[in-house]
Amino acid sequence: MEDEEISIFPERQVVYGTFWQRVGASLIDALILAIPNQIIVEITGHNFYSDLILNHNFDSSALASQLVIIIIDWLYFSLLESSKSQATVGKMALSLMVTDTEGERISFARAAGRYLAKNLSTIILFIGYFMMLWDDRNQTLHDKIASTLVVKKLPVI
Repeated sequence: MEDEEISIFPERQVVYGTFWQRVGASLIDALILAIPNQIIVEITGHNFYSDLILNHNFDSSALASQLVIIIIDWLYFSLLESSKSQATVGKMALSLMVTDTEGERISFARAAGRYLAKNLSTIILFIGYFMMLWDDRNQTLHDKIASTLVVKKLPVI
C-alpha cells in the first residue's frame, strides 16, 4: 500500500501511516521495551509465560512480575502517544504520530484506552491490526475504538 493523501483536516494534507511503517514502529518499540521487561524478569527470576505455559507452574510472584511489565508497557505507550510528540520512539523514528480524528493531540485517557484496546486487536488473531489494510484511513480496530489515527508527521509550511 502506498501513502494516501486525503484532506480531512482543514488546512493540510494527511498521509496515513502504512501497514509496514506501523509494523516497523512496533518492532522498534518492542526492542526498546524488551530491555526493561528483561530486567524485571532477571530481577524477579520469573517469566510469566514460561512459568505458566511451559512449566505449568502458577506462582503469584510470576504474576506480579508480569503485572509490572504490563504497567511499564502501558505507561510507555500512553505517556508518549499523549505527549507533545504524539508518538512512541518507534513512531518518531518513522515520522508517524497519533492524533484524534480531527488531527488533535490525544489525552492520556484516550491513549491508555487505545493501548488497552490493542489487546482486543491481538486476541482476535491479530485481525484487529489487519483491518487497516481495507480501511480508507488505515485504522486498526484499536484506532476505531479510541477514535484515533496514525498519520505521517509532515513538515509545517
